[in-house]
Amino acid sequence: MEQQQSRGRLAALALGAVGVVYGDIGTSPLYTLKEVFGPHGVAATPANVLGALSLVFWSLIIVVSLKYLLFIMRADNKGEGGIMALMALAQRSVRDVPRLRLIIIMLGIFGAALFYGDGVITPAISVLSAVEGLEVAAPTLQRYVVPITVGVIVSLFWLQRHGTERIGAVFGPVCVVWFLSIASLGVVGIAHHPEVLRALNPYYGVAFFLRNHAEAFFALGAVVLAVTGTEALYADMGHFGKTPIRLAWFNFVLPALVLNYFGQGALVLHDPSAVANPFYHLVPRALLYPMIALATAATVIASQAVISGAFSMTREAMQLGYVPRMRVVHTSHEMSGQVFVPWVNRVLLILIVCAVLGFRSSDNLGSAYGIAVTGTMVITTLLALIVARYQWRWSRLAVAATGIGLLTVDMAFFGANIIKVESGGWFPLALGGVVFLLMTTWRRGRVLVMREMQQSGLALSPFIANLRTHPPMRVAGTAVFLTADAGLVPHSLLHNLKHNKVLHQRNVLLTVETLDTPRSEPQEQVEWTELADGFAQMRLRFGFDEDPDVPARLTRLGHDGMNFDLMDTTFFISRESIVPGAHRPGMALWRNRLFVFMARNARAATAFFQIPGNRIIELGAQVAI
Repeated sequence: MEQQQSRGRLAALALGAVGVVYGDIGTSPLYTLKEVFGPHGVAATPANVLGALSLVFWSLIIVVSLKYLLFIMRADNKGEGGIMALMALAQRSVRDVPRLRLIIIMLGIFGAALFYGDGVITPAISVLSAVEGLEVAAPTLQRYVVPITVGVIVSLFWLQRHGTERIGAVFGPVCVVWFLSIASLGVVGIAHHPEVLRALNPYYGVAFFLRNHAEAFFALGAVVLAVTGTEALYADMGHFGKTPIRLAWFNFVLPALVLNYFGQGALVLHDPSAVANPFYHLVPRALLYPMIALATAATVIASQAVISGAFSMTREAMQLGYVPRMRVVHTSHEMSGQVFVPWVNRVLLILIVCAVLGFRSSDNLGSAYGIAVTGTMVITTLLALIVARYQWRWSRLAVAATGIGLLTVDMAFFGANIIKVESGGWFPLALGGVVFLLMTTWRRGRVLVMREMQQSGLALSPFIANLRTHPPMRVAGTAVFLTADAGLVPHSLLHNLKHNKVLHQRNVLLTVETLDTPRSEPQEQVEWTELADGFAQMRLRFGFDEDPDVPARLTRLGHDGMNFDLMDTTFFISRESIVPGAHRPGMALWRNRLFVFMARNARAATAFFQIPGNRIIELGAQVAI
């Protein structure tokens, strides 16, 4: 019975993965071959068609099957994926190699920033390419394409509050119908011209480069559209797990994609004019409108992979200290990785709508697409190679061989897209640059705040010793003082003693730490140190994929001899008022002001740590950076 339930759960997760994880890559047939042979592509000769199909097929095998599903997904951080989780794993792997840590941090932040850029372009081009089927069915409807696209995108983001699991349960069956439909269309096309199957031979891909030279390199920038969504696949690993994602790919998604691409290729072999929109020209006329509706639904689902990946990565970055604290909503009781971040949801919606209104067609967005995702792919490979060398203990030869193979493919795709900067590629790069600036400013600003507080703080041991000489009045109960530096006296304790002239019978100096693993182990969750005169130090450790629920953790401590009655406990916290200093070393004045703005709009630490409002006393302190 338990085995049947386990299989049922696995099947449900695989179905959800089809709907959420593979939506992006599953809708790439809508525009990939169209871009390869489009206005800026190569001529649709029989040899070029076979060559392009061979490149698409082997890209799916090498990039998705071998690199991501078999190699990159091994580099999971206790079940969590995505570039932030990978960065934390790589940092942990090189604790004995300090010079690599800064490089890893910069790579991870830049890769995360590029992922957000991809998160804006993907929904825009996916939904636009589906709705553009109206132009094939009825050219007079062209003027409605952009308004309909905007309406669909707004509806998609409105649905996000319901959570990945519920959305996946609805989207999964729709995506199954989508993949079955595109596979069926492909089978019909291949049946008419089975000679297209010769493109399975990698010789045709090699010959494509030898024959077209520079044009082949430009076409590679369109071929990469077939593998977009792989980074979101990795980021969504924590939502569904490795096994369901792999099961869905090898048994269902990959065969359907290959059949459809080859069906489109067979059509173009027979009718080169079909390159204007080979996907929709493959659809029988009577089924065109239903297919447009299904494609629109599928592209809405495609966008979900990137959006849910952005939510997961934001939560990880927040816990690791790279972005300000925000409100995070859990949407599943069973999968801790399924979250909804309202602020990110709103910002993505605004940027995606702006992209649709600005570029107005999938052809224009095709020029902007690819740079961000291929840049992230390169960084992911580099970080995974570091993990392979320092944590998995691969030999230098094995790491070099794997790195040369994977990076050759990644750099070829990245190089083919970087030449599109002027024609639209600047857009995701600009978005990524802004996110990189915000993340590095926040990280650096926090370091400067800590430095200023340490320089102006009092050492804890002499302070406690001085209290023995001049003991203050004591009151019953427990006071918990939140502090970032356990060796210094918290500002809130000093202000309380100065203004109220009292101390509690028990005073706990609490430091909350975030680990570089998704979840904390029981033995590392709490560290307790008894000090003199009713003082104690406590460290609570949470994984970056855990909610730092301080009251819940303290309540559980009663079983370990450290009893906390929350009704008799008062939390003291120092609310720092950060001001920019004009002549202080660290950051430029404009970056100081940017950090101050971000800090003032961040979620309060008390809410982030889920401390009840009626148990908090906040005392102010000013910090100049």
